Amino acid sequence: MKTKRLFMALAFICLCLCANGQNGTINGHDYVDLGLSVKWATCNVGASTPGDYGDYYAWGETTTKSSYDSSTSKTHKKEMSSIAGNPTYDVACKKWGSPWRLPTKAEFQELRDNCTCEWTIQNGHNGYKVTSKKNGNSIFLPAAGWRYATLSINQGERCHYWGASPLESQTDLACYLDGDCAWGWRYRFYGCSVRPVSE
Repeated sequence: MKTKRLFMALAFICLCLCANGQNGTINGHDYVDLGLSVKWATCNVGASTPGDYGDYYAWGETTTKSSYDSSTSKTHKKEMSSIAGNPTYDVACKKWGSPWRLPTKAEFQELRDNCTCEWTIQNGHNGYKVTSKKNGNSIFLPAAGWRYATLSINQGERCHYWGASPLESQTDLACYLDGDCAWGWRYRFYGCSVRPVSE
């Protein structure tokens, strides 16, 4: 009888984890398998739940700061290649440990091509539910906005997530993901959220 109860409890826990999209854990951080080439973390760097904003980082930096502008940027106008997996510049790798890292622009495009993005509210937080067309699993990207100088901009309205790829032809820009799964280029000195990926 005890064995049966234990089995039922374990089955219930597994069911809950699957329902929440938590398919596994790496270095103590949960991920979701969206059926893509990488696994996507369920939380931002510095966040304790999927709805929390977490911390803001300038591109290529691994510490937070009080002001985000070109004068405080360590990578503004610096010629660089992809920082994916380099703990000197990749905050996901630095804070969470390898194999966690920043997504590349190709992985942003893969997310856009293979997922739907729906504006929603989760646990009182505005953001996008990103659902895989391949297996139905999903992640939530809270609308954390972004930081410029000492200002917090568009919190609760827009998402800005750093990627690992710089625009090599213009040394003040790097790729970022907007919440509707579109990606583009932003000034590296802005403070943005980070959502890690892993192989």
